Amino acid sequence: MKVTVLKTAEEIGVAVAKIFTDEVKANPDCILGLATGASPIPTYNNIIKTHKEEGISFKGVKTYNLDEYCDLPKADKNSYYTFMHEQLFNGLDILEENVHFLDGNATDTDAECRRYDNEINEAGGIDIQLLGIGNNAHIGFNEPADSFTDGSFKVKLTDSTIEANKIYFDENPMPHYALTMGVNQIMSAKKIVLIATGPKKAEAVRNMIKGEVTPQVPASILQNHNDVEIFLDEAAASLL
Repeated sequence: MKVTVLKTAEEIGVAVAKIFTDEVKANPDCILGLATGASPIPTYNNIIKTHKEEGISFKGVKTYNLDEYCDLPKADKNSYYTFMHEQLFNGLDILEENVHFLDGNATDTDAECRRYDNEINEAGGIDIQLLGIGNNAHIGFNEPADSFTDGSFKVKLTDSTIEANKIYFDENPMPHYALTMGVNQIMSAKKIVLIATGPKKAEAVRNMIKGEVTPQVPASILQNHNDVEIFLDEAAASLL
């Protein structure tokens, strides 16, 4: 693991955006794994900024998102489909047919998860996977468990995850289930970049980097990947 500590979330956004835009420059047909939540927003803002200032085209890029809520309309303001379009895709020239999501409204969720994993694998796998980390060290929606997960699957969200995310749901109740890439699918990415900011992430960050590798700390599995970069602000790094 390469750990970089910067002062602000904006500085992290600039640094991580450069990793992604450099990849697009070098490999215009690259495959990117993307995350939602507050942590990647500065990165997405800076990717859009670089795209506009330098004219980098995303027309050949394919993206696969980590997860999506179940039983939430695709157009709902809190769906991850909507989030990604508002925070990133609408500011790029990326083609709509090249952006991919798990369908949280699929009737057969097992078949949907198999379809998604097969699509990623047939595309050649993810070149760079962006991650955040939950307060309980979840990655994607892989919650603390007795074993590491494999491919994409339907997960019941823990009370702590629901508590952390329900502030965004002021009209409809927050879903209690989601579809997510599994841990081993995340680990199959060629490179992984994780962002953590704020004091609430400090314990999870410490356990991820300094603790034992255990499914009770899902992000700890990243210790076993050969190309991981972790970007922290000073608050998130305070227990290292």
